Amino acid sequence: MAKLSHSTSHAIRQFSYWVANRTVGQSLLEDIDYSCIFEEPSALEQTYAIFVNVLELDAEGTVLNAKHAEHRAAQFIRSYVQPAYCVDPPFQPWEVAMH
Repeated sequence: MAKLSHSTSHAIRQFSYWVANRTVGQSLLEDIDYSCIFEEPSALEQTYAIFVNVLELDAEGTVLNAKHAEHRAAQFIRSYVQPAYCVDPPFQPWEVAMH
């Protein structure tokens, strides 16, 4: 049975740590209170969906773009908290898909 690679597991664990400590997407979300996503399960679910959908792995399961995936998830958080924020580039359907 296939399992997540250590690299993938680490990327998800670290992302979770940053979300919980309110330090995810540091430069993009600096000084922005996004604690409301913890009160709205679907917003938190969408944040994780974007992060995981954007992650890219090599043939051995090593994560290649954790910072980019974090940035895209942070863009969603900011757009959720500040509806006037324009996500650039706009999210593609595959990035926001809920599997």
